[in-house]
Amino acid sequence: MKVLLIQPPIQDFYDTDIRLQPLGLCMLKGVVRERLPEITIFVRDYHQGHGRRDIPLPPELSYLREYYAYPDSGPFSMFHKYVHFGAPFDRIADEVRRESPDLVGISSLFSPYHREAAACAREIRKRMDCPIIMGGPHVSAMPFAVLADPNVDFVVCGEGERVLVEFLTALLSGNSYDRVAGLGYKRNGEPVLNPPAGNYRFDELPLPDFSDLPPERYRFGNKPLCFITTTRGCPHRCEFCSVHLTFQEGFRQRKPGHVLHEMEERYSVGYRAFDFEDDNLSFHKGKFTDLLRLVIQRWPTGEILCTAMNGISYLSLDKEILSLMRQAGFRDLNLSLVSAEEQSLAAAKRPHTVRKFLETVEQAHLLGFRIVAYQIIGLPFETRDMMVKTMAVLTRLPLLLGVSIFYLTPGSPMARGFPLQNDADVVKARSTAMAVETARFCRDDLYTLFITGRIINFLKGLKLGNSQVSLKHAIEFASTQGKRARIGSDLLGRLLEEKRLHASTSKGHILLPRFRPALFFEVFEDAGFIRTREGGTIAVERC
Repeated sequence: MKVLLIQPPIQDFYDTDIRLQPLGLCMLKGVVRERLPEITIFVRDYHQGHGRRDIPLPPELSYLREYYAYPDSGPFSMFHKYVHFGAPFDRIADEVRRESPDLVGISSLFSPYHREAAACAREIRKRMDCPIIMGGPHVSAMPFAVLADPNVDFVVCGEGERVLVEFLTALLSGNSYDRVAGLGYKRNGEPVLNPPAGNYRFDELPLPDFSDLPPERYRFGNKPLCFITTTRGCPHRCEFCSVHLTFQEGFRQRKPGHVLHEMEERYSVGYRAFDFEDDNLSFHKGKFTDLLRLVIQRWPTGEILCTAMNGISYLSLDKEILSLMRQAGFRDLNLSLVSAEEQSLAAAKRPHTVRKFLETVEQAHLLGFRIVAYQIIGLPFETRDMMVKTMAVLTRLPLLLGVSIFYLTPGSPMARGFPLQNDADVVKARSTAMAVETARFCRDDLYTLFITGRIINFLKGLKLGNSQVSLKHAIEFASTQGKRARIGSDLLGRLLEEKRLHASTSKGHILLPRFRPALFFEVFEDAGFIRTREGGTIAVERC
């Protein structure tokens, strides 16, 4: 039997260049090769390394045209073109037909990109009549909706390793599927979803099999990048997150020595950067500390790079752990604040505190970390003023702002408070859609705050050292730092003088009518000053 696992392309206004390695599919390949060695199984990534092309904006997102209207060359630019990132669907299907597999598995990781996974299934089905199975977080959130697709024969809910092995065993033997826990299928045209059961022990799973993926395709800076996980699940239950639907067995962790062995295996084939894709890497302080010490003992400083692009919980971070992280090869620190309003953190059921966040930022800055702190704007229970206050807090800290616009994730606890999501709602479940408005804020507010975050980051990124300068001086300094910075200096100067923001295009400066200058000035005046990433200070005169 021959099995082909596919990571589909995606369609959006932008793509994440780094976080693309299909770790989940490679974990499935590893366990199938261990437990069913008679099966030939391949992984094909049709997302990374297959180019890009502009495509029409979906009708459901047509309202965004007035927000993303211009190809802006300035540093505050929003999006413009809607793009297909990856191989064309017809080429994918043609290649699958040439491979002639007995089963095709398609990953559906993120809900707004499920249409791309469905398009792969549709085009494959046009060319050959082999069974198609889908899995991933979106499938776990909406299994019956996925199973309703005539081009999808089976679905996997939750963690996939045991489900896939038992499904393949039933497929080989001709046995019934009704005993394959977590499998969805069709019986006489009607959907059937078997109850879930436990997966194999996480710390006993074989290593992911990356043998189908060239190391040079995935890079962090100039180093070949490998994904790795030390844990599964998350002990927290944030209202906007649906991770519990996929990892239903709670929080589990591998032994530090096992993780180090995997890193050594990857190092031996050329990987030099490791992205820990855990949902809560540092939750178990003792085991995380043990892992860091093992890494420090194994590799000299600078030999490898470590990062956690999925973010890291600051609850268990302290000076000792941060220092060990630096020695182990961490240079960047991604922290999720969400909001600086304690009542918002409570509403989101986050156990984090603002005080702990501020303490962590200062400690990490002193150790030389490049910090990005994430704020979610557009949370349904927040007001515009609350978003302004959070952005002002982050503006005063030595970090860059990661402004993320809230979207309703299918299967999240928060989604239960909204009407049942249809296909159009799922397509809008992305930050770029700015889809959620309430009586407390509108889309123009989200758009303005997002751009404001970019303006603040433009200033925070200026190489001013530890000096204290005026906003006027900072803008003048920016004008000497290259073409794009010069454009930013000009646009910001005009905004401060004229109370209007323009896009910089090949046809000259064009006014951005949806940008609300008054809201921008609220943030600046509330902040009082801007602390650069290097630790310098830019005084904000009353605007």
